[in-house]
Amino acid sequence: MDPETGFYQNKAKKESWRTVLTLAYQSLGVVYGDLSTSPLYVYKNTFADDIIHSETNEEIYGVLSCVFWTLTLVPLLKYVFIVLRADDNGEGGTFALYSLLCRHARVNSLPSCQIADEELYEFKKDRISPDPKSNYSSKLKSSLERHKVLQKILLLLALIGTCMVIGDGVLTPAISVFSAVSGVELSMAKDHHKYIEVPVSCIILIGLFALQHYGTHRVGFLFAPVVVLWLLCISAIGLYNIVHWNPHVYQALSPYYIYKFLRKTQRGGWMSLGGILLCITGSEAMFADLGHFSQLSIKIAFTSLVYPSLILAYMGQAAYLSRHHIVDGDYRIGFYVSVPEKLRWPVLVIAILAAVVGSQAIITGTFSIIKQCSALGCFPKVTIVHTSSRIHGQIYIPDINWILMVLCLAVTIGFRDTKRLGNASGLAVITVMLVTTCLMSLVIVLCWHKSVFLALCFVFFFGTIEALYFSASLIKFLEGAWVPIALAFIFLIIMCVWHYGTLKKYEFDVQNKVSLQWLLSLGPSLGIVRVPGIGLVHTELVSGIPAIFSHFVTNLPAFHQVLVFLCIKSVPVPHVRPDERFLIGHIGPREYRLYRCIVRYGYRDVHMDDMEFEKDLVCSIAEFIRSGSIHCSGANHDLVKEEDKLTVVGTCSTHTDGIQMSEENTDKIESVGTSELVEIRSPPSIQQRKKVRFILPDSPKIDRVAQEELRELVEAREAGIAYILGHSYMRAKQGSSMIKKFVISYGYEFLRRNSRAATYALSVPHASTLEVGMAYHV
Repeated sequence: MDPETGFYQNKAKKESWRTVLTLAYQSLGVVYGDLSTSPLYVYKNTFADDIIHSETNEEIYGVLSCVFWTLTLVPLLKYVFIVLRADDNGEGGTFALYSLLCRHARVNSLPSCQIADEELYEFKKDRISPDPKSNYSSKLKSSLERHKVLQKILLLLALIGTCMVIGDGVLTPAISVFSAVSGVELSMAKDHHKYIEVPVSCIILIGLFALQHYGTHRVGFLFAPVVVLWLLCISAIGLYNIVHWNPHVYQALSPYYIYKFLRKTQRGGWMSLGGILLCITGSEAMFADLGHFSQLSIKIAFTSLVYPSLILAYMGQAAYLSRHHIVDGDYRIGFYVSVPEKLRWPVLVIAILAAVVGSQAIITGTFSIIKQCSALGCFPKVTIVHTSSRIHGQIYIPDINWILMVLCLAVTIGFRDTKRLGNASGLAVITVMLVTTCLMSLVIVLCWHKSVFLALCFVFFFGTIEALYFSASLIKFLEGAWVPIALAFIFLIIMCVWHYGTLKKYEFDVQNKVSLQWLLSLGPSLGIVRVPGIGLVHTELVSGIPAIFSHFVTNLPAFHQVLVFLCIKSVPVPHVRPDERFLIGHIGPREYRLYRCIVRYGYRDVHMDDMEFEKDLVCSIAEFIRSGSIHCSGANHDLVKEEDKLTVVGTCSTHTDGIQMSEENTDKIESVGTSELVEIRSPPSIQQRKKVRFILPDSPKIDRVAQEELRELVEAREAGIAYILGHSYMRAKQGSSMIKKFVISYGYEFLRRNSRAATYALSVPHASTLEVGMAYHV
């Protein structure tokens, strides 16, 4: 099944309870792998250096109370009950919030935006006019739209959150796998186990990243059972420890113990918050992976199984430690010491499997967010492999996969302990949460049209908690927290350079585009010989003739009889419906056979392959010709942008009552709808590579001019399609600042040469490609 079509069919269906429960079960393996493995390292990191476990138990009770209230306030209250509601047409994550704000305040950073994009179903369906009695929303909106600095700050905030997610994709597999493997420390001498933990962890990590190209759907059926088994295991062990060692440990859930803990430990207790913070690692995944499931399914899974299991696990560990104060070293205060000795090896195996599942989820999430950044012009083009034709959104990015693997192995071998890995992971996690809190406050005002007071309460309450944890993590900069900052800085520089270069290149194209008057002065033949075939001239422009086309016309002796100026662009919505995919219009008079085609994709859409794309493109142009000959309005969403009039046309599957294209070598005519069909074929004298025909309804009639235009399109399609690409080489103008020269001439050009071409989505065949280079001075 086509993943795109299946996605919209699934969204259209009303979710039954059976569907919701099935999704809730599946979400356990995808969403909660990271969060569920946090008991492996929270207590170990908390008691590493800053505080000690004394016989008064004030420290362990205080830590348990902090863990309980942190899990209750952040994942449960903030994410489950508030943030999950801020979905972007079913999608979640940092860029989903940014996309939502872009549409409501028109602060989108994409240069190729059009008025037509605001007519997209997903663009306008959640637009609600603000309450006229309250003008706070309109004032904030106008301020964002008027001040470019605020727009850049908003984009920078979203990019920082994105970079920290990528950093988390490096650190989470390292700390999860290393903490799981560290269970061997209780079965051998301390001098020996350190030679086992790092090699075994590295082997598991290499195997994990090496298997990514198979796709999670091939082993996905194992994920949910592993996490369920792990959650049941830690909750059962926790319950056993509570009953057996300290049934009164529940009293530590009172926030009074937090006060006693901080009063006694003071600065050490504040610094230990960096370890306590790790209990909510993976909480952001509930929002980021929202597009694969539903709000209700994620809420059910968390509240019914994940949350109570984690609470029991932490209470059980605290109950055990409250009766065991003599330890041989800091490594003895951990998860495995509270596991009954007979169960340690089975639990070790289950823990390693759960750590692999949790790592898999964050790696897949990293792939998804990089795809979103690339689609919205904030990351270089990369090779994206869709690993499942049935499950929407499962992708694999080879280059990023191997970069993540190298970085993950580097931090594992470099740190070799959960303390510094925890410090690094904690800072990445809390930074993403702070970014989400800031963006959510804007969503509350701009998108939900609530009062500014409510937004300030949200920021103050959750921001205070997260800022406290952030400060405790940041103070450990030299003890591992520098890693996510360094990683985020590198990726942020890459994103900013690419985004800046992309904007400058588009500005140059707009300023140097060819006038329509020049094109019309050449006549219908464009002053050259028109040969059979379709020429697809790739351009980033949504209007006007690209400057590079004048190079083609003045340097080539012949050109194709049908020319299509093709623009493939992303829009700030997660998905574009198939019936809104194409914007098509004539350039100049109809006899010139010049068309503009804008192909729109959402940042989570699956791009069509080259054969499917070619068929849909030609068929959509034919449908545009037919519909344009019948009426001038009606289903035609006419929008004038400079000299172009564009019409919204869907893919072949969306206009079954219109023109259908057949490329079969058969004389059989298939029925379309109930109307009688008429064929348009090319003349038999043409030497045909492939037999092509248009099948169109007998009613309503189309005029003779349109029939001739369709017949010529058939001839051109049979002669073949050529892809005409222009390669730009950007250089900074003379007199530019040193920073601009370095960013454009070296930074952007280095990224451009080492990334995929802008036409990567087409899978352009080399045999049908014509490339011309052009130097840009911006």
